Amino acid sequence: MNQPILSVVVPVFNERDNVAPLLNEITGVLRGRVAFEMVYVDDHSSDDTLQVLQSLKATNPELRVLHHVQQSGQSTAIRTGAKAARAPWIATLDGDGQNDPADIPKLLAARDTADEKIKLFAGWRVNRKDSGSKRWASKWANGIRSRMLRDDTPDTGCGIKLFERDAFMDLPYFDHMHRYLPALMQRAGWKTVSVPVNHRHRTSGVSKYNNLGRALVGIRDLRGVAWLIVRSKRTAVEEV
Repeated sequence: MNQPILSVVVPVFNERDNVAPLLNEITGVLRGRVAFEMVYVDDHSSDDTLQVLQSLKATNPELRVLHHVQQSGQSTAIRTGAKAARAPWIATLDGDGQNDPADIPKLLAARDTADEKIKLFAGWRVNRKDSGSKRWASKWANGIRSRMLRDDTPDTGCGIKLFERDAFMDLPYFDHMHRYLPALMQRAGWKTVSVPVNHRHRTSGVSKYNNLGRALVGIRDLRGVAWLIVRSKRTAVEEV
């Protein structure tokens, strides 16, 4: 396979019925358009997600499959995929099929005409298909986060994103960091932009999150990210 210029990283946990349809959509959108690879990271699924992925490798030369030997969460899975990625730019998608792979070219087009200081193009679900309680919880959390971190991002929870690999790997790593990528990128001195994207109903499987659990973890994480921002120092570097 040729050296890819885009790595599509997809974390999955118990998504056996969503793996093949999403993978087929990704290849349908990107084959012939850009040299790419797909890096699926199985977060120690308890169903046969891993076996389904392994069977798909025979007909999808772009597919690479990584497996966590113990469940570690979505942020770790994304970082695992990014570390293994061979391309300089990474697109991420949630494994549940609610993100639309057809939006990847939109993010690439935004990058191609953007300021080179912009290292993250974050999806913005302008027409969410989640339940009313989930939408309300997300709106509440986004409002608090925006006021505390001032990251000028309306939707940090959207799974579809495009970012430069080197910039991402330079960020501080912690569990749930994927929810704070705009603020962390800005802390590192880069710019970010939100791009409206499609959002779809989940057709198979069940959500891995609940509103209360996400809120309790989010409060702690917000304080930690705010501390990181306050304590950060940046300077230009010259070689002499």
